[in-house]
Amino acid sequence: MSRSTPAASGADRTDALAGAVRKINWHVLPLFVAMFIVNYIDRVNIGFVRQNLSADLGIGAAAYGLGAGLFFISYAVFEVPSNMLLQRFGAKAWLTRIMLTWGLAAVGMAFVRGEMSFYAMRLLLGAAEAGFFPGVIFYFTQWLPRDERGKAMAIFLSGSALASILSGPISGALMLISGWGLHGWQWMFVIEGMASVVLAGFIWFWLDSKPRDARWLSRAEQDAIVASIEEEQRQRDAVHAIKPSIWTLLRDPQILIFCVIYFSVSLTIYGATFWLPSIIRKMGHFNDFQVGLFNSIPWLISIVAMYCFAMLAARFRFQQAWVACVLLIAALGMYAAGKGSPMFSFVAICFAAIGFKAASALFWPIPQGYLDARISAAVLALINSIGNLGGFVAPAAFGLLEQKTGSIEGGLTGLALMSVVAAGVVFFSRMKPREGRSALAL
Repeated sequence: MSRSTPAASGADRTDALAGAVRKINWHVLPLFVAMFIVNYIDRVNIGFVRQNLSADLGIGAAAYGLGAGLFFISYAVFEVPSNMLLQRFGAKAWLTRIMLTWGLAAVGMAFVRGEMSFYAMRLLLGAAEAGFFPGVIFYFTQWLPRDERGKAMAIFLSGSALASILSGPISGALMLISGWGLHGWQWMFVIEGMASVVLAGFIWFWLDSKPRDARWLSRAEQDAIVASIEEEQRQRDAVHAIKPSIWTLLRDPQILIFCVIYFSVSLTIYGATFWLPSIIRKMGHFNDFQVGLFNSIPWLISIVAMYCFAMLAARFRFQQAWVACVLLIAALGMYAAGKGSPMFSFVAICFAAIGFKAASALFWPIPQGYLDARISAAVLALINSIGNLGGFVAPAAFGLLEQKTGSIEGGLTGLALMSVVAAGVVFFSRMKPREGRSALAL
């Protein structure tokens, strides 16, 4: 009988870990998906008010593109410090702070009065939001075992696709509101921003920073989760005795490659996001709500594509090849979008969305597996912040091109070229750490 006790104990620990993972997924993931949806809508909703900003405030194409992109400058500057503060103050307090301040900044967008205040509010919104995405990724590393993090990440990333679908109809419907001296576009900013403020209060009461703080987990489940995370770290320590250094990683060319790849993906995503409503308006005489409905179509298609490519990548394992494949799909779609009528351009962007949204989902497991958990939060924040500078370059360049030439064809061709380059980089790069390097561990 004495020999069966360890097996029973091991089975109990396995059951406790499985139960803990199940509870964490149900307790945390729906909240993070809701946060991502609200986050994404507040970030990109200016794409629906470009004509309103021009008519009411005199903000032209170049100024609009610059303002849309300035968000990503302050976002990049404050991303890494924000994630370091998250580790210091805890996820509960810091994610609540992020959500509250970005909601207030989003409301403030309703009261811009010209180009300078538009620029200032976009910079403020980027600074307020910095740290959210990599903060959630870091949260997963503290709460879920390695084998479960990829599934959680896929569900979390679905929030951006859902937000892309919902943002059009919701923003379009809100823009039909008028009254109290505010235009429809101002009501859109106020209501969508206040949704973030309300959600911030819910986060404070619902979220826990560490598994030991979670009263909704039993003690056995807490022990199982903590033991699993600690065991992963002991395995890293056994392979790499020297504690990894973020400064060593900054000298690692592989990190630069990660940044270049994600920059290319973001460039295409935000180039399409901020200019797609304008392309739709050229297709016919649509009101704001109808534009929003059309805007949802590419993102709806992309959700199906993300799921299908994730299944293919799980079955036929070569993550880099799948990322390269979907980047080539994005390149073909963006190139075609500049070569025809507005309707043809819309269909081409629907095709491109299959590629660039799937690329975003398939990319993140690669750096996650490459980095040691002890410095992963800061480095993932670095990759995300530098990569997201594509969100500055794309709209700013598109705005200048349209103002100078009256067309964005050159911009679409440039996006296609960048996707081809990124596909080559990701396919031919060696993205596993070499043995003996103290800075990295799987």
